[in-house]
Amino acid sequence: MGFSQALSGVNAASQQLDTIGNNISNSQTKGFKSSSVQFADVYAGSQIGLGTRVSGVLQDFTNGTLETTNRDLDLGISGDGFLRFVQGDQVGYSRNGQLTMTADGYLANAQGAYLTGYNVSNFNSTDTTATVPTGGLPEIIQLPSDSMIAKATQNASAAIDLDSSDAVPTRAFDPSNSATYNYGTSSSVIDSQGNAYDLQMFFIRADEAADGSELSNAWTVETRVALGENNTFPKTIDSLDGVTDPNFGGADPASVTGGNGEYTVTSGGVNYIATVSGATPTTDAAGNVTGYTGGSISYSAVLDSKMLQFDNNGQLSGISTDGGLEFDNTTTATSYAFDPQNGAAPLSFDFDFAGSSQTAQDYATNSPQQDGYTSGQLVGVSIDEDGTIIGSYSNNQNIGLGRVVLADFSNPEGLESLGDNLWAETSASGQAVMGTAGSGRYGSLQSGTLEASNVDLTEELVNLIIAQRNFQANTNTIKTQDEVMQTVVNLR
Repeated sequence: MGFSQALSGVNAASQQLDTIGNNISNSQTKGFKSSSVQFADVYAGSQIGLGTRVSGVLQDFTNGTLETTNRDLDLGISGDGFLRFVQGDQVGYSRNGQLTMTADGYLANAQGAYLTGYNVSNFNSTDTTATVPTGGLPEIIQLPSDSMIAKATQNASAAIDLDSSDAVPTRAFDPSNSATYNYGTSSSVIDSQGNAYDLQMFFIRADEAADGSELSNAWTVETRVALGENNTFPKTIDSLDGVTDPNFGGADPASVTGGNGEYTVTSGGVNYIATVSGATPTTDAAGNVTGYTGGSISYSAVLDSKMLQFDNNGQLSGISTDGGLEFDNTTTATSYAFDPQNGAAPLSFDFDFAGSSQTAQDYATNSPQQDGYTSGQLVGVSIDEDGTIIGSYSNNQNIGLGRVVLADFSNPEGLESLGDNLWAETSASGQAVMGTAGSGRYGSLQSGTLEASNVDLTEELVNLIIAQRNFQANTNTIKTQDEVMQTVVNLR
């Protein structure tokens, strides 16, 4: 008589209890996969079994539920696949996507393992269309920390609703007098150094062209752009040194015939309106004005006049750039250009009036847009469903900065647990196959969520009762055999 069967049962039940306890203790561990014990009987050539043994501990890789955290760097996988991490020389795979960004731009888990994927191949802080790879050899992801450099406007657009019932103004256009135009609106453009300007557009119903020819369904567009205070033109009358500046059209604001008012300044083929205000007259002993001094001068660029032509249904049908009768009916866009006079590159851009209309309606400006932006700092990171890492900048621009890679295995149950929510590849699991989230066999990534442990506490508590009874039954077997052995020993 031996105790081996009962001892094997006690050992097996003890390991089962350890496994159940480990499951219960990790019921709140993100990405944890529960395990179960597999038993096998032991015969070893004997007719009567020699007990039981634990033949294996099987991991359950069914998905846990995704829980919302609203934190952009929390990452859950909806479907199959593992996140790939590198820590030192060790490559590990995990379903736990609790990430933080280090000061060096790495995405790491709580244990300091770095997330891997594909870094942007041609990051340029002046270009929001950098290429984000979809394949290749995974590497540790490091997000670029460069500031985004300002980009000048190249394209702008707006759809203008014009009132066809409005009358033609009878006075010459003056941007400071609303009686000389029908409708005014503004949109923004940006130069190469990130300075923003108001593009002020004035719409004037026209009944004749520049050559005196009659027109119908046509509107003149006059455009002004106020230069910033950092322009290099003279800012006061005194800075003109009291000498007639040829750029002021031969007029001299400092002279007795000058003073406050508007002057035409020409530079680089572009006309600018110089507005002098606050100038103080100087007088001689007799009280006669001899000139002007001080004051301030502001400048506005005068852009080329355009003319919009509408058809009988009130839809935009053509654009003329010279105020004449030659309309281009193949496009709804026109070009503007001016020099900001502040050291930035001359600004040249296309403005598209597509969608503009002339009917009996209220004036309105719809969907103004432009593609320039100021410089910006990286202020946030989020991850799309396909694993694209999106950098958000302080200038409201977004750039793809990299892509998270997912790995999958032919037999995930063959992975070796490393602890810290990581598994390692083994011969039993097969080699890791890399891919992009949301494609083929790979699940999609859900930013702002985490995968909960797949431990079913109710089931584990029931299993705990069963394992406890199993352990007790085996100890009772040992007790009974001990009593039988003691009886045999006491025989005389």
